[in-house]
Amino acid sequence: MAEKKVILTYEGLTKMENELENLKTVRRKEVAEKIKEARGQGDLSENAEYDAAKEEQAEIESRIVVLEKMLRNAEVIDDDEVNNDIVNVGSTVKLYDFEFEEEVEYSIVGSAEADPMDGKISNESPVGLGLIGHKLGETVTIEAPSGELKFRIEEIKK
Repeated sequence: MAEKKVILTYEGLTKMENELENLKTVRRKEVAEKIKEARGQGDLSENAEYDAAKEEQAEIESRIVVLEKMLRNAEVIDDDEVNNDIVNVGSTVKLYDFEFEEEVEYSIVGSAEADPMDGKISNESPVGLGLIGHKLGETVTIEAPSGELKFRIEEIKK
């Protein structure tokens, strides 16, 4: 079975590569030093610092594996290929939200770099999926778990 493609913007790709580099070069060494210091304290059976450091080491190694797998399966969205006439992954859209009677702005990104608190929504989320393929000026009604959402597309940009 083929692994699922991880859709990323260049920004998301760079962020993941930097995190991976930091984990491999900085965090691994820090945790190795913590483990070494904890071992120096003697009996490991009742050494909380040792247990915490080993747990942190496992989390770091697990995150490295996840990041490497995601980067191996990455499909980067080229900004030059993003069409400003239609909403797609890589688009930033300004919307009029009819329910709250206000403008909101979202960037449509792959699920791996989605961060709703930062205005980055996944292309697989109900809103992201509902907006993809629509054009400037269109009114879009989206079925979401919280109920029906209605937006008018005010602007589409890279």
